[in-house]
Amino acid sequence: MVFCSHKSATACRWKRRKEARPEEILDAALALFTEKGFSATRMVDVAKKAGISKGTLYLYFDNKEAIFRSVIQEKITPQLSRVEDLIEHFEGSSAELLQQIIQHWWNSIGQTELSAIPKLVVSEAGNFPEFAEFFVNNVVKRARKLMASAISRGMASGEFNVYEPETVARLVISPLVQMVIWMHSLQPYDDAMNVDDVVNLHVEFIINGLVKKQ
Repeated sequence: MVFCSHKSATACRWKRRKEARPEEILDAALALFTEKGFSATRMVDVAKKAGISKGTLYLYFDNKEAIFRSVIQEKITPQLSRVEDLIEHFEGSSAELLQQIIQHWWNSIGQTELSAIPKLVVSEAGNFPEFAEFFVNNVVKRARKLMASAISRGMASGEFNVYEPETVARLVISPLVQMVIWMHSLQPYDDAMNVDDVVNLHVEFIINGLVKKQ
């Protein structure tokens, strides 16, 4: 496994030490970013939580930004690739495809430790603009493009009403992102609710709004 601390491929490090467990480093970093915030997390904190020395940690990552990029590349990018594969090979209706995409997002991100990332990025965007830009370019825009392609599929086949696909994609994604931000910020202070029920109702509303009435 290769981790890059810079965008240039020549900056990638190919170092590997048996006492280091890259997956555990990323898990430790994400847990700390979620608990303390990106700014307050120190490299020494990540090393301690991962059970390695600070020196070993620096064999893999130059800084926290490099760790964050690797979290995205190793944990979120594969989920986007799975959606690409689903869209390419799906043979059912576009309504079923859209439902599966949303459910996959919720199962793989919304209900996992990765759900903390949107709130983390939003809260740190002002202090770390390059951090936010990386996330937007590598996750937000790619996810929106995938969602728009699934929506366009239904419009092209005549199954869906015709709208601007990317606008609809934003409408689909935004409530889901808002939900996970709420979960990691205001949920402890708000009235209890079943987030799965909210997501399911969101899917129903979207499908009912898109599918042409017979």
